[in-house]
This record gives sequence, structure tokens and C-alpha cells, in this order.
Amino acid sequence: MKLRHASILSASIDSTSTGAGSDDTQNVDVVLIGGGTMSATLGTLLQSLQPDWTIHLFERLDKAAEESSNVWNNAGTGHSAFAEMNYTSPQPDGSVDIQRAIGITEQFEVSRQFWASQVREGVMANPRSFINTVPHLSFVWSGERVSFLHKRFEAMHQNPLYAGMEYSEDPQQIADWIPLVMTGRDGSEPVAATRMPIGTEVNFGEITRQMMGSLAKRDNFHLSVNTQVRDLERNRDGSWKVTVANTSDGGNERSVNARFVFIGAGGAALPLLQKSGIPEARMYGGFPVGGQFLYTTNPDVVAKHDAKVYGLAPAGSPPMSVPHIDKRILDGTPAIMFGPFATFSSKFLKHGSWTDLVRSVTPNNLWPMTRVGINNLDLVRYLISQLRMSESGQFAELQHYYPEAKQEDWKLWTAGQRVQTIKDVEGKGGTLQFGTELVTGAEGSIAALLGASPGASTAPSIMLRLLEQVFPDKIASPEWQDKLKAMIPSYGQPLAENPQLLYEVRAMSRELLELTEPDLTTTPAPGAPTSDTRSEPSDTKEISGSK
Repeated sequence: MKLRHASILSASIDSTSTGAGSDDTQNVDVVLIGGGTMSATLGTLLQSLQPDWTIHLFERLDKAAEESSNVWNNAGTGHSAFAEMNYTSPQPDGSVDIQRAIGITEQFEVSRQFWASQVREGVMANPRSFINTVPHLSFVWSGERVSFLHKRFEAMHQNPLYAGMEYSEDPQQIADWIPLVMTGRDGSEPVAATRMPIGTEVNFGEITRQMMGSLAKRDNFHLSVNTQVRDLERNRDGSWKVTVANTSDGGNERSVNARFVFIGAGGAALPLLQKSGIPEARMYGGFPVGGQFLYTTNPDVVAKHDAKVYGLAPAGSPPMSVPHIDKRILDGTPAIMFGPFATFSSKFLKHGSWTDLVRSVTPNNLWPMTRVGINNLDLVRYLISQLRMSESGQFAELQHYYPEAKQEDWKLWTAGQRVQTIKDVEGKGGTLQFGTELVTGAEGSIAALLGASPGASTAPSIMLRLLEQVFPDKIASPEWQDKLKAMIPSYGQPLAENPQLLYEVRAMSRELLELTEPDLTTTPAPGAPTSDTRSEPSDTKEISGSK
């Protein structure tokens, strides 16, 4: 069935054909819903791979990249699993499983290659406006956590992906890396850190705007802002009637017929997927979780911190709640952000409706959503504790990572909304999905992206996976393969198993993206001595969890 769909899209649709709609309904090849990083990435890929396809993008706000992709509404981390300890998990035998981290690292390398290729082709420009080198560090204190971090380092640093990773338990060495975090700290407390010098700070809003700007110059691409998708209805010929309303002129409705629809609307993706009526949508529910950050632009404070420092999440908290104190570049303004602090709103988007959560509940997902609450009492308690946290409590949390922080330097910012995906898994009932979930209809004519982390950082990989699922014959064709490998030289090859290719693509992306990171190709080969500075041998007990 997917092959049939792909053959339908092998040529651009005649804009005068009616398919199944009325004579005044425009027909297009692709509709993208949502003006964020995901839609911009998919649109850019499709314009490169199949430039004759017509694409319409609908965004309900007055400009693109104003929800989750906005630089103020996300952490800005190029999620590469260098520092995010929630992507590595302790095992019963005392080891640390790094397989998920490897997958995310490889996906971010794909992102680097894709963005670099867009700079080379003139789609994007001025890389320093959207990506900058900022080292990524994991930081822990207390003996149990130190033991975990050391085992994590031992599991990671021999893999070529993490060549150049440094580890230390020496307070002076760590203070050289992150003076803001170490100054004023109790010297008797055991500490440990890992450092990857090739981490990045990313402005996903700027990436989105640049890709959208390039797409908008093409005759077969049309961007409609202030336009909300009201309904999705399947036509007799398998295409989709997409009904939209212009929110700036009284809500006048119009429709387009599309052979393929992508729902990349952030938290609003779930309600839109439900409107489609496809059976695959029935098993999903969603629970909205917001976030707040403390931030400062005080230049004296910002000058002391050139790193993104990740800690360990509290027990029962979702992965997106991992505490971190980050160097940020907010549309050109250097800053430091700390958080997140969880908030609750029934909205699925920051600019959404208070009725979003209630309207998303259906007879199919009511029980799975209820089961999630019953089976995740730690998460419920965590959210309640976050909601009850006072301003002074939030500042006290900051002082765990910046002991000498002064309250007058910091302000509180409410960031974007995320919707934690709930999936009805056979034999398990309602299950929280920690990550991104790509949902495609059985005939490959519609797809939606649910979930959050790592999200925008791995958008090119996620969109490539979408193309593989819905256009399998096209993506296997020599024409598409050649174009994909030109954009992403490592496409289809595991970099962890090909160190030479890894070094080559990193060097290529480093040059085109104007990154100031060191060249790690001179790092000793796996098995050779590496940086492992410890103040004394660890005699702490084995960790039983990453709490």
C-alpha cells in the first residue's frame, strides 16, 4: 500500500484536478502543519529530493518558529548524549547501558551534516547565528552518583563517538572547566564531571527561519501564517481534504487536497491526528508538561560559564526535567539559563487553549491515560512538588549548581509546553513514551510526530525515518540515494563502527558550520590511555538507579 502511495507522488499533481473535492479546492502534493523545525526540515528535504512537488505549510501564529522552536522556549542544547545522563542507564550487574546514547549521538551527527550541507548550498547562512561550540559536561556530587558517572565514562570513552571525553574527580580540574559551578562549594563533598569539548548550543528558531526563508523563494512552496487547521478528512481517492481557517480575517475557511499530510504541530499534533480518524491514532493520549527557567544576562556572571552542565534528574521525573545550567546565546545575547522547573497547564501549546487536554480524551485513550497516573505515582508526586515550589525554593535549586548565585541577577521565564505521549501498549496498558513517536497511517498518506526530547536536535534523522516509512520506493531510488548522500555523507552507515568516516564528517561539518571545537581526530585510539583524573579511588557502593 505504501508503494502505491509513493507511485502516486512520483510526479507533481496537476493543480486543476479535483481528486475528490469541490472544483475550487486546490490540490497539492504535500501539506505540512506547523511552522517549526520539523516541518521546515521535512520541507527542505523534500524540495531537495523532489523539487517538482508542491508543498503548502500552515502555521496558526503570525510567524514561523514561535512555539517550541523559539530560542526562549527550549533548552538550546544540541542533544548529542554527551552530557545527558538520562540517555544512559545503570544495569543490575553494575554496568551502564549506553546504546540509547549511541543512537542519539549518531542522529546528532546527521543533523550536523544536514545543516552543513544547507550552508554549502546557500539555503542557510551565517552559522554562528544558529550554532556555536559550547562544551557539554555531566556533573554530580555524592559518592553513589560519582560511582555511576565513572562507570558511564568507562562505558563511553572507548567508543569512537566519545573520543576526547574527559573525566575528573579532582575539584581543581573541575573548577578549571566550570568555575561558576565550583566556586563556593563545600570542599569535603565528593564531586565528579565528564567533559566533551565538541558540544553545541543551537538556536532552532533561527535554523527554522532560515530554512523557511529559503523555501518561501520557491514557486512550488507556499507558507500560510495566521492559519489554523480545522479538520482533516479522507477523500475517496486516498488524498486528504485539509480545512483551514484564517484567524486574522474572521475565520473564513478554505480547503486544499493533499496526497500526503505531515502533522508537525508540537503539542497540537495529537488533537489533529485524532481528527484524521486513522486507527493508529486511537492508542495515543497526551499529558501536557510545561517548564520554567531562571535566567541571567548579567555579563559578569555569563563570563564565568562557558558550558552546558547536566545533572541527574530527581526520581520519578520525566527526562525533560533533568536539571542543567547552560551557556545560551539568545538571538545574539549571551545568557545563562537554569532549570527546568515543571509547570502544569491543560494547554497543549504555550499559545494553546485551556480545553486542549479535555478535548483530547476519547473512549479509546481514557483508560490508558488513567493507568499512567496509577502506575507512575513517583511522577505524580514529582509534579506536585514542582507545582508547590516557591520562588525561594527554585533559587535554592539553582544554588546547588551555582553556590554563589545572587537572587537579584536572575529572572523567571516560562518556556514552551510539551505533551508527554501516552501509548496503549498491548500487555502493559497505558505507558509513558519518553522520546519522540512517529505515527504513520497504514497507507502512508499521513504522519504525525508526538513527544518531545531529543526533538529538534535530531529532526533530520526523524524526518529521514518518516521518508523511509511513507516513500519507501522513492527513497530506495538511485536519484534520492545520490541526493541524500550528498547532503548526509554518512547516510545509512553507523558512525560508531566507522571511525574514519566519523572523523571525516565531523571535520566537514566543523568547517562549514564554523565551529570552534577542537579536532578530536588526534585523540588516542580506543584502548589507549585517556583523561581520567580522580582525587582518590572510589570505594562507594554500586548505584541501583540514577536518582
